[in-house]
Parts: sequence; C-alpha cells; structure tokens
Amino acid sequence: MDKEWSEKNKKMQTLISKEATFSEGINLLLELRSSLFEQITSIVKTFPSTAFWQMPFGSGDGNHNATLAWSLWHLFRIEDIVAHALILNDKQILFKNSWLKKTKSPIVTTGNELDGEAMLEFSKKLSVKALYEYCKAVMDSTNEFLKGLQFSDLKRKFSEEDKERLAASECVSAEESASWLIDFWVGKNVKGLIQMPFSRHWIMHVEAMRRIKNKLCQEAKRNC
Repeated sequence: MDKEWSEKNKKMQTLISKEATFSEGINLLLELRSSLFEQITSIVKTFPSTAFWQMPFGSGDGNHNATLAWSLWHLFRIEDIVAHALILNDKQILFKNSWLKKTKSPIVTTGNELDGEAMLEFSKKLSVKALYEYCKAVMDSTNEFLKGLQFSDLKRKFSEEDKERLAASECVSAEESASWLIDFWVGKNVKGLIQMPFSRHWIMHVEAMRRIKNKLCQEAKRNC
C-alpha cells in the first residue's frame, strides 16, 4: 500500500476516534480522497477508452486482475450503495440524472460477480467519459455527507431491516462472490464504513488501477 496514503489513512482513523480531533480527521479524509481522485482523473484524461477494457494481468483474485473501467464502476457503485441505500436511505446517485443510461451499464450491481471474459465484455459496454462523471458525482455527494457528520454519528449501527432493504434493492448480486457484501456492511457501524468503503477501499483500488495502467504502458512500449 502506498506509504503516504496509508499513513494519512491511519492518522485520519486516529483523529476521528476522538471528539476533540474529529473535525480535523474528516478534513484529512477529504484531503486523502481528493488526492486519490486526482490519480483517477489523470488516468482517465491520459488513456484512450480502449485501455479501459483491457486486462493486462488476466483473471485472478487480486484487485489488479481487472479492467480500469470495472475498477471505477466497482469502487463508486459500492460507495453509492453504502452512502445512499444503507446510511442515508435515500435515492442512489446512479438513479438520478440518468446516470445508468449515460454510463451504458447493463448492470446496477457492484460488479463483484463479474470475472474474466464477463468483466471484459461489461467494460467494453461502458462509456468511460460518463462513468468518470458518475464517479465524480458520487464522490461529491459522499463528501457532502462526510462534512455533515457529527462525532456521535460514528457509533450508529444497522439492523436486520437495513439488511433486508439492501437485499431487496438488488444492487448487490445474489451470487456468492458478491452477496457477502451486505453482511459485511451491515456488520459495521458508521465509523467502520468510513474505513471501508470511504477510505481504505479507495486506496486499494486506485493502487490497483495504477498497476494496471503501468502494465499497459509497458506492453505498449514493447509493441512499438
């Protein structure tokens, strides 16, 4: 894990754990998220759309065994679902302003159920430009939510009713590779969700995207 990002994440977790430093911790979290999104922006602005459906590392269990497009979709669908369907219990960003239509996504799930050829074909269908704008809309919405958090909100837990509501939304696949997510999220309080998915989850997948784009660059140079 990137040392600078990891250290910021650890410091943020320490700061939000105390009421006196909670606000400082949230500001550091927003700073970390901004820095990570700059990496995403750089990749989107630099690479052609064809690069976003390639899988230079092939299939496997690592976060880098994916496409750039899937990584973006997965990262921000999870954030959208957790922030809106679970915590705020309001309308997800995907279902506002025609984002589902704009991104051309054939699914509304997190994409955990996709692998190999299915992931590749899914990635080919996405509009990279619209996907990036959707990601930014989700980030902005979550940032506003984070700015409004109070220290007392961190201990909020979730119920069986919340679990049933998430399952009924069908935004998480019922397949074994994805269904565990609901139990994982509902088993955490708000403080736990700040770590996964609002901070550490970003670090994991942005680092994976950097590995993918670096591999694509290496392959391009070899083919010249």
